[in-house]
Amino acid sequence: MDSQENTDNNWLFEITPKNKFFSLNLKEVWQYRDLLLLFVKRDVVTVYKQTVLGPLWYLIQPLFTSITFTIIFNNLAGISTGTVPPFLFNLVGITVWNYFTACLTGTSNTFGANAGIFGKVYFPRLIVPISIVISNLIKFGIQFLIFIAFYIYYYAQGAAISLNAAAALFPLLIVLMGVLGLGMGMFISSLVTKYRDFTYLISFGVQLLMYLSAVMYPMALIKEKIPSYGWLVQYNPLAYVIETARYMLLNVGQISVFGLLYTFTVTVIVFLVGVLIFNKTEKSFIDTV
Repeated sequence: MDSQENTDNNWLFEITPKNKFFSLNLKEVWQYRDLLLLFVKRDVVTVYKQTVLGPLWYLIQPLFTSITFTIIFNNLAGISTGTVPPFLFNLVGITVWNYFTACLTGTSNTFGANAGIFGKVYFPRLIVPISIVISNLIKFGIQFLIFIAFYIYYYAQGAAISLNAAAALFPLLIVLMGVLGLGMGMFISSLVTKYRDFTYLISFGVQLLMYLSAVMYPMALIKEKIPSYGWLVQYNPLAYVIETARYMLLNVGQISVFGLLYTFTVTVIVFLVGVLIFNKTEKSFIDTV
């Protein structure tokens, strides 16, 4: 009898309610790492599985967006990019920005898009938004190949471009962008469960945020042309990430230590608040979705 009781009590995992005010629980996420990899595979493979061009859409979108920005902002509006080819200047901003928006929009409807599986099977809910960030990192790698190809082309043509020594820290910059998108996405996802109209505001808000993030112009330009509105860009952490990316990869502009510290601080705060609200929402979201 005692042997039977011991056998029954030797559980591999024990599922209990979350009583802590803040719970990241990375240990549990690691225990479900196989499921995490399955979600990553799902996000990468199934999105373009029934499309004509398939993964080529990863390449077409930043390419044509950069061409459009070059024609409108550089050729028509006359925005100067210095010695850097305008197309390459825009391609860096678009590639980095796309990773952030993919993380933000992908995680912003976590509860709504996965309500079916959340209501039937238990696993750490945090796995879903994390899988989206990782899968988008793979997409970013594919898009970054375009930048490398055009970088080599322009360099061979004699363009005044070069890698900065700080380029070795570029992966950390991308991780920072992904964590910021993850934190904002989890926060918005929690709001969407109660306020559905937030879904319609996301696409509009992302487009507006792009123009305030120095994606298609140098940060110094907005401070010079319209200094009264320069604070909108100056206090936008995304603008510092994109500006730093150009500094690292094209050796143009300048790096702001204050800007990077400010961005890191905002990212940590947004992520922690996002996890806190996400954990609180997952306890009762099934009643409102």
